[in-house]
Amino acid sequence: MTERGYAPYTLGRLTKEVNVVFAHDTEVALNAAAGLVNTEQSDADQLATVPALDRFVSAWGWTGSRRGDTTELDRVRALRPRLRALWHADEDGVVEAVNGMLREAHALPQLVRHGGWGYHLHATSPEAPLADRMMVEAAMAIVDVVRSGELDRLRVCGAPDCEDVVVDLSKNRSRRYCSASCSNRVNMAAFRARRARR
Repeated sequence: MTERGYAPYTLGRLTKEVNVVFAHDTEVALNAAAGLVNTEQSDADQLATVPALDRFVSAWGWTGSRRGDTTELDRVRALRPRLRALWHADEDGVVEAVNGMLREAHALPQLVRHGGWGYHLHATSPEAPLADRMMVEAAMAIVDVVRSGELDRLRVCGAPDCEDVVVDLSKNRSRRYCSASCSNRVNMAAFRARRARR
C-alpha cells in the first residue's frame, strides 16, 4: 500500500517469520483494519477519492458487492476513527465498541469458502455495504484478540511524530513501529543524540 501502511504481502512475510498467533483470516482482518486506519494521515488522506478506495479494496482482496460511489467512500472513511479508537481503548472499552459494531451490522457469523481461501468466518452477507463488511471483519478479528488475551498486540507506532496503528504479530511482541521508515528515523535520531553527547 504505502510506505507506512500495511499491505497484504506484508502479512505473508510476517506469518512465515513468526509463529502464527491467530487464524489466518483474523490476521488478515487485523492488518486490513490497521491499513484502513492508517490511510488517514495528518498531511494527506489516502482514501480521498473513489478510485483510491477501489485500489485499497483491490489490494486487500475485499469481495462482495460494491456501490463504487461517494456514499460508500464516505461510509468507509467514517469507519476509520471508530477502528482507531479500538487501538486506544482498554479491554472493557474495546468489548463495548466491538459489541456495538456487531449489533449495528446485525452480524451473524458463518463459515464460508470462496476464492483461494479455505473455510473462514464471515458475519455479513456479500451484499452488505462495504463499510459494514469492513467494520464487522475488524470487529470479529478483535473478538479473537480479546478472547486470546492479546490486546497488547494492538499498538500505536512508537515514533514520536507518528500516530499510525500497529498489529504486532511478532513472536516476542517486539514490534514498536508501523514501518521501517519510522524505525530508521527514530534509530537515526538516537544515534545522532548519542554522537552529539561525545
